Amino acid sequence: MGDDEGGLNARDLVPAAGGEWHGLLFDNQAVGLPPALTWTFRVPFEPVGGFPAALDVEWVPLEAPGWRSMAGLSAESGSFAEPAEASVHHHGHHRYDRVSLSVSEQDGSRIRVLVTVSGDLDGLGPASITVDAWLSFAGIRVQLGDAASAEAALARLASFTDVEGLAEHPGAPGVAFLFVP
Repeated sequence: MGDDEGGLNARDLVPAAGGEWHGLLFDNQAVGLPPALTWTFRVPFEPVGGFPAALDVEWVPLEAPGWRSMAGLSAESGSFAEPAEASVHHHGHHRYDRVSLSVSEQDGSRIRVLVTVSGDLDGLGPASITVDAWLSFAGIRVQLGDAASAEAALARLASFTDVEGLAEHPGAPGVAFLFVP
């Protein structure tokens, strides 16, 4: 469904406050997927027609020296899940094929990202969407099959990125350990 067929227009998707970014160190030993540190960026939009909307860009493999050293990094993904996954959430989950993401600035734990997604796979409407937004750091999750304690998880994370300034957030939900500033 294109813009002229009743779908959303890109201009309807106005970034709102409250966006966040986080890391995930993940493996899947059952299928032989080795540990990798990827990043997720969530940009909420102002409500569209009274309903919530947001852009999620997940599994982005930025080789960051540390969570405080993101400025200047960028990534491209030419096809959905190769490697990044981009989706707009509005009355469902709408995938976008291609992603271009850059971190233009960093101020402490906040980063400014410029993201363009294109190739509307699910008929949301806009052929491409570009956002420029400030996002707050929500920590790094570690979900590894062989990390049975927070100490082991933090040690493994340290082999991928600088962990200075991070501490375990006790009681984090799920099967992952969460480390926050």
